[in-house]
Amino acid sequence: MPSPEGEGNAKHALEQAWAAYYRVNRSANKPLFAVFPALKAALKGYAASSLLDVFGFWVMWRLNGGFEGTQKALGLSRPAMYRRIAMFREVFKEHPDVFEIPGITVDPVAFAEGMKARVEQRDG
Repeated sequence: MPSPEGEGNAKHALEQAWAAYYRVNRSANKPLFAVFPALKAALKGYAASSLLDVFGFWVMWRLNGGFEGTQKALGLSRPAMYRRIAMFREVFKEHPDVFEIPGITVDPVAFAEGMKARVEQRDG
C-alpha cells in the first residue's frame, strides 16, 4: 500500500470525473466565471453586513436580557425576532442565549449605568 489512499483508485476515479465535468461545463460556465470577481466582491459586502447584523443582535440580546427585552429595545415583531434568531443560528450554529464569544464580555449593569450617566451628562 503506497499511501493511506491505498493504491489511489477511488481518488483517481473521482479526479477523472471532476476533470470530465469541468471540461463539459467550462464553455457553458464561461460567462459565470467572467463575472465571478464582481460577484465575489458584491457577496463579500453582503457577508460582512450580515455578520455585523448577527453580531449586533447578539450584543443587544445580552444587553437587553434575551427575547422580550431585545424585541422591545429594537421594536421588532415576534416573527422578526424569530427570523433574527434563525439567522444567528445559521451563522454561529447556536442560540444567541448560549453562544459565547471568547474575549468578549457583555455587562448589562455597567452598560445601563454608563448610558444613564451619559444621558445625565448630556442633558445637564
